[in-house]
Amino acid sequence: MATTSAADMQDRFLKLLVAQLSNQDPMNPMDNAQLTSQIAQINTVTGIEKLNTTLGSMSTQSSTMQRLQASAVVGKNVLTEGNILSYSSDGKTAMGALNLDAPATEVTVKVMNAAGQVIDVKSLGPQAAGQHDIRLDATGYPSSEELTFSVTATNKGADVGSKALMYDSVVSVNTTGTDLSLNLSRNGNKPYSAIYSIL
Repeated sequence: MATTSAADMQDRFLKLLVAQLSNQDPMNPMDNAQLTSQIAQINTVTGIEKLNTTLGSMSTQSSTMQRLQASAVVGKNVLTEGNILSYSSDGKTAMGALNLDAPATEVTVKVMNAAGQVIDVKSLGPQAAGQHDIRLDATGYPSSEELTFSVTATNKGADVGSKALMYDSVVSVNTTGTDLSLNLSRNGNKPYSAIYSIL
């Protein structure tokens, strides 16, 4: 079944209205309120179609702008969801970050080697809600393997939602499909929404 556009409906409406006015009973003409109501209805249909077209155009423009903004972060360092530790230039400090959904009375970071064995545990004490840097003494850590970390947070014994964040760099932007994502040098493909900070 062919789709009827608002313009087609409006054209048919006007033809019917002209025919109705031409053939109405002179002794019983159409009520002005009825005529006004019919005109208002067809204007509403036309207005809704124009609004939908405008919104569709704005959505396309917004998507294009988001892609352009994302391309500007290629080559930049970012803080994103992930649990791989980074190191300072002298290799003495291991770095990461965390994000807390609510205040915590105790935050603990565990460092694991490539085999998943815990090699260090660090208490960060109480922390406010939000994003926090992690800085660990890495002088005793093995330098020949990639280390990961996990975060646990509690508030007076009750679990607090937390996310481990890692430092990474953006290699390219993936614009295929409807979702915008970034290809990272260490942590693969991540949605743009998973980026917490651009450094």
